[in-house]
Amino acid sequence: MRIVGIRRDGGPVEVAALSPDGTEVAVLAGLREFWADPRGALAREPSGGTAPAAAVTFVPPVLPEARVICIGLNYLKHVTEGSFAGEGVPPHPTLFARWTRSLTVDGAEVPVPSNEEGLDWEGEVVAYVGAPLVDASPEEALAAVVGYSAFNDLTSRRAQKLTSQWILGKNGDSSGPLGPLVPAAEVGDLRDGLRVRTRVNGEVVQDGSTDEMVYTVGDTLSLVSHTFTLHPGDLLATGTPSGVGYARTPPWLLHPGDVVEVEVERLGTLRNPIVGNDARVRVGNDARARVGDDARARRA
Repeated sequence: MRIVGIRRDGGPVEVAALSPDGTEVAVLAGLREFWADPRGALAREPSGGTAPAAAVTFVPPVLPEARVICIGLNYLKHVTEGSFAGEGVPPHPTLFARWTRSLTVDGAEVPVPSNEEGLDWEGEVVAYVGAPLVDASPEEALAAVVGYSAFNDLTSRRAQKLTSQWILGKNGDSSGPLGPLVPAAEVGDLRDGLRVRTRVNGEVVQDGSTDEMVYTVGDTLSLVSHTFTLHPGDLLATGTPSGVGYARTPPWLLHPGDVVEVEVERLGTLRNPIVGNDARVRVGNDARARVGDDARARRA
């Protein structure tokens, strides 16, 4: 089963099951209804009708207030490449945050910001929390995971390295493409090893396995839950294997016209074209126009 977020005719976000051939969606629930009981929603037959995939807009099936927690330096070989080489394995996971507004979907265009020479790829797996977690053990935390997606943590390296905090470089517009959610029961334990590959214009640039992770999903969610409560719908991006572009000689970054793919065993392939900053400016202007129209409508 592949779970996606959709909008029909500009309406609210709904959560739907994508047909095996990708041509149809069957609505499971509204977004908040789904995350109120994700396991129940996945177990029930779809009751919200069907629609051709070509007639809906795909969006991440993510609550606006969800936390997107990301692990940096979580594959042994990645720890030894680039600017972090020689520092050794951190005793605790290096965590940073994304905002949900940075997320997008398979097929979406990803713009290169105007002050970046290009974007860097980071193929990953995302885990979705499906139950509240407070002071959870690693076993309890892992059992609360309801599903996984392929993910690309596309990074603005110049912005990332301006300071010791990574937030700016990790939150570019549309820089976090998510694949469909696949239920955890269909994926199994990441510690058993799922192959993670990233391709740029068809060439393999990353080829790793999830059994190479330093910090496991259960351990990391457990650690986080001892500081703040995790809620259904929160996400954990689990880090990337070695092979990122900035660490190469010479560096290799994504430019407009490139196509980047992340393929994860059992989760499918995520494919996104890279475009110029003019696309970002255009979308921003369209958004500002919509806000202005809404404000005028409220005053009328």
